[in-house]
Amino acid sequence: MVSVSFFNPFLFQQSINANAEDIAREAYKLRMSSSSSSGPPTYRGKAFGIAFLSALQILSGFIHIFFGLWLFSATPPADPFPVFSPSRFTSDIYAMYTMLFGVMSLVFGYGLWLQKRWGWVGTAAVCLFVIAADTLALFDLPSVPGIPKVAAFGEIPYSVLVAFYLSQGDVRSRYGIRTS
Repeated sequence: MVSVSFFNPFLFQQSINANAEDIAREAYKLRMSSSSSSGPPTYRGKAFGIAFLSALQILSGFIHIFFGLWLFSATPPADPFPVFSPSRFTSDIYAMYTMLFGVMSLVFGYGLWLQKRWGWVGTAAVCLFVIAADTLALFDLPSVPGIPKVAAFGEIPYSVLVAFYLSQGDVRSRYGIRTS
C-alpha cells in the first residue's frame, strides 16, 4: 500500500511563524524578568558604581598620602633664612593638606564601601571642598597655599563626576540620604 501525502508550504510557513513568535515572546518575558530582578551589575553584593568609586577613592587616598610624605621630605629651596622662608611654610601647608586629603579619601572611601551614610556625606563634602579650593587657586584667589594650578585641571572634573554620581537618586537611597 502506498500512501501519498501532499506537502502544503503555506501551512508549514504559518507553523514556523507561530513558533517563532512564541519563542520571541518567551525570550522577551525572560529578558524583562531577569533585568528587573537582578538590577545593576554588582561586585561582592555592592553596585558596581559604588565598588568602583570606593576603589578610586581609596587609591586616591594612598596616592595623596604618598605625595604628601614626599613633599615633606623634599628639600626646600636654598634660602639664607630657612626658618622664616615663606616658600618652606607654603610647601609644608600644602604637604599637610595633601596628606589630610589622602587620609580623608581613605576613610570616606572605606565608608562608601561599607555603604555607611558618613561615607557618602564625607565624600560629597570633600569633593565640594576640592572643587571650591581648586577653583579659587585657578583664579589666584585666597585658598590653600601651594595648590598647583595643574592639579586643578584633573581634580575639578573628577570631583564634579563623583558629586554627580553621588547625587543620583538610587545612590542616595542606598546611603539613606533623602531624595527630596
